[in-house]
Amino acid sequence: MNDNASERPVESTVKHGNISTDGGHTNSDERYVVGLMAGTSLDGVDAACCRVVRESERPFGYDVTVESFVTTPYEDSIRERLVTLCDDDTGRIDEACRLNRALGLVCADAATEAIAAAGLDAAAVDAIASHGQTVWHIPDRERVDALDRSVRSTLQIGDGATIASETGIRTISDFRAADVAAGGHGAPLASFLDATLFAGEQARALQNIGGIGNCTFLPPNPDRDEIRAFDTGPGNMVIDAVVEILSDGERTYDEDGRQAARGTPSDELVDRMLDAPYFAEEPPKTTGRELFGHEYARDFIDAGRERGLSEADIVASATMLTARSIAQAYERFADPYPEEMLVSGGGAYNDTLLSYLRDELTCPVSPLDHGGIGPDNKEAALFALLGATRLDGVANTVPAATGADRPVVMGKVSQP
Repeated sequence: MNDNASERPVESTVKHGNISTDGGHTNSDERYVVGLMAGTSLDGVDAACCRVVRESERPFGYDVTVESFVTTPYEDSIRERLVTLCDDDTGRIDEACRLNRALGLVCADAATEAIAAAGLDAAAVDAIASHGQTVWHIPDRERVDALDRSVRSTLQIGDGATIASETGIRTISDFRAADVAAGGHGAPLASFLDATLFAGEQARALQNIGGIGNCTFLPPNPDRDEIRAFDTGPGNMVIDAVVEILSDGERTYDEDGRQAARGTPSDELVDRMLDAPYFAEEPPKTTGRELFGHEYARDFIDAGRERGLSEADIVASATMLTARSIAQAYERFADPYPEEMLVSGGGAYNDTLLSYLRDELTCPVSPLDHGGIGPDNKEAALFALLGATRLDGVANTVPAATGADRPVVMGKVSQP
């Protein structure tokens, strides 16, 4: 994650929207919202201070401009605690409670830094919109009571009330819960931003490669119910964990894909790992660290060593796993097949991964670059958009992507 904060000052001629005491909203054509994203890579918090404008001529009625972008890396101790918390053998409820509050403070600091980098003060910002840190995700329905009711569930921590109190700015958080309550997975959510900014005459794929890979397929000029989005499987998560385990913690990712470039992927190993049921499941579908975390990475390394692979070969194979799982998902589920793929997330900086993707896919592959929105800041910008739509009372989900029964307005508001 890179700090791409803009030095350009922004004039704060903002028409502010406000939430009334009865829960209603007053609309605004222009807002400044700070979007916060903490991804499954567990490496820190991205903060994008964005100008969000209502534009009726755009496909979904909004435009988004990133005015500043900053990254606040987690301290090593916080990251280690999160890794422990996200393991079902070591996670503890008391630690989840402590980290919920601690991450709220980290998020508040990130938002404050992004506001300053945009040349604004707190009074000019309408809201902070925070995704929080996912610590557990259960996409399959589970029976919960004697009435045979079944539910999905997902949990993000990083207390919104703490962010609001620390910054003095109303904060919108816990976005995924409303979609889950409507029967959805609560993910992937990026399809709303993808359609807002990238729907057009071409068939496009927007592929995010964070810890988990997720895609949005946009047919030409789509309606909301024609958009398809889902998690393709591991993004950087398996690569990162393999590198961390092989290096005894000295490195947490393969910078620019250099170690993978020194190795040769094993097709036998990759194809064996692609036999996992998740890859063949029909969308909508989502996944996370529960399936592709450190335990999976340890199994991957053991299988590589059984085949006599070098460490570089194992990292190359983990990288190919991501590329081939994406390519197979496109072959199975993209209709129409995209005319181009735009890549965001940390994977857009892995040269070896991009090379593998270009070999595996039959459409051009390019890192995302659109009006100041690029690979690093796209997901933070997404939450700025989701925050603005929450204030406007506009449904901000794509049920065809999440599997929900209906579109809903996501986000819970905490006042300072």
